Amino acid sequence: MAKKKVAAWTFILPGLAGVSVFYLIPFGDVVRRSFWRAAGNGFAGLDNYRQVFENQAFRLAAGNTARFVLVCLPLLLVLSLGLAVLLQKLGAAGGLLKSAYLVPLAIPAASVVLLWHIVFDQAGVLNSILSGFHLDGKDWMDSDASFWVLVFSYIWKNLGYDVILWLAGLLGIPGSVYEAAKVDGAGEWKCFLHITLPNIRPVAFTVIILSFLNSFKVFREAYLVAGNYPQRKIYLLQHVFNNWFADLSVDKMAAGSVLLCMVITVFVLLLQRSWGGLDEK
Repeated sequence: MAKKKVAAWTFILPGLAGVSVFYLIPFGDVVRRSFWRAAGNGFAGLDNYRQVFENQAFRLAAGNTARFVLVCLPLLLVLSLGLAVLLQKLGAAGGLLKSAYLVPLAIPAASVVLLWHIVFDQAGVLNSILSGFHLDGKDWMDSDASFWVLVFSYIWKNLGYDVILWLAGLLGIPGSVYEAAKVDGAGEWKCFLHITLPNIRPVAFTVIILSFLNSFKVFREAYLVAGNYPQRKIYLLQHVFNNWFADLSVDKMAAGSVLLCMVITVFVLLLQRSWGGLDEK
């Protein structure tokens, strides 16, 4: 038994050491810094957190980020699941489509930004099409429509990734289960509700978490297109942190990071608890 424990710790320790050095210890230092002043190195208590909550830029960015996640996450999950079900029904004929959906993942962020400029610029393709119908164009990235351009970019970039994850869950459902249900008179919709959805719940948890985390990566495109201070609708939390870092506001940046980590942790724990409660039922 002792040898097994030693072998287990020997296997775990290298990975645990790496995670501790590169993640746990630095984050512990961030938590410490969130209670101290950046200048003077004096203890600030909760003053840094108060400054973060009172900061108008942080409130604007937090609202935009929350809105972005609440809009994008349901859209991406529904669209990717629908496409995955369709591709499953197509079988071998959908092989080329599966590959096509993965193309956006292979495109670098700089190339995506170039595509944005080509399509959504004042002299871009979209405005040229609109002018052909005698409609007025605009600078899409400098208007309220920039939010929906960001939503489109996120869904386009992550759709194929989620489709593949859903397909992995769908392919794990035995075909005999569907055949038995159809023999009993169940239609496509009933099969989807009572067979497909219950069986892909474990995969759904993973897809939701990964999609939620990927929503924070859209900042790269927004930053490369519009810089530090984009249109108000796409001013996200990452812009705030980037600007605080440039100003060396380490105290506010640390407090804001801790708050964001708490929100993400609470979201994951609540989702995990709701999934566990459904399993018990």
